[in-house]
Amino acid sequence: MAKIVSGAATSHTFGLPGNAADAAQRIADGMLEIGRRVRASKPDLLLIVSSDHLTNFNLDFQIPWAVGLADSYLPLGDLGTRRVAYRGHREFATGLMHFAAAAGFDLIGVERLTPDHGITVPNEMINGDAGIPIVPIYINTVMQPIPTCARSFGLGRIIADYVASIDDTTRVAIVATGGLSHWVCMPDSGRVNAEWDRSIIELVISGQGERLAQWTPDQITGQGGNGGLEIATWACMAGALRNARGEAIYYEAMTPWWTGMGGIFMTPQS
Repeated sequence: MAKIVSGAATSHTFGLPGNAADAAQRIADGMLEIGRRVRASKPDLLLIVSSDHLTNFNLDFQIPWAVGLADSYLPLGDLGTRRVAYRGHREFATGLMHFAAAAGFDLIGVERLTPDHGITVPNEMINGDAGIPIVPIYINTVMQPIPTCARSFGLGRIIADYVASIDDTTRVAIVATGGLSHWVCMPDSGRVNAEWDRSIIELVISGQGERLAQWTPDQITGQGGNGGLEIATWACMAGALRNARGEAIYYEAMTPWWTGMGGIFMTPQS
């Protein structure tokens, strides 16, 4: 049967090095190391779980959870990422949408998506030649009501069950992107809560990712800012990998970028 062969989570922004060139280099090296490890697991497709930044979903379409169904995606090209088309995987994505619906989870299928940096920055680091097809999943943490980590963790469980139900040898890597602590257009803009960031990394890599499901949006916003709500994607990845353990690959309290930057790699239980 199909299986999840690796998991990862990483922040998804990248800025000018400024006066933090060494830290920026360590972040780039960490993202590239995550990419090497994901590719070494030989996935047939990448399931990339991200937020949207008002690129595809605006106040007219306040969709909490969505999956891309298209055969290909042309990126927006923000943050200097290339506008190189990514292959999609319609069969997997459509199957997941129907499987989730049968499990009581409304995962909205979307044909036309323009991936922004939430997808493109990690995909460039992992899948630089765009050779591995992607399935984008959006947990839309900029909308109200905010998708919770509990529901996102549950979606991860559904993803794992769906992969296990596929009667072929498809190899899936799931990559969560977003976070860590950052405050966007708020009085605390520029603050980074490194202690909170490191606690998230430790919870997930020690196989305790389910504890993220206990956190409410208000609790997350208080400790990690409104940008910290993106850890719902980490909760989704943790749900998909059950009680797997992993390794911290990088962390920097990147105050010049107004965000805590971190990344981990997870090895599924055999």
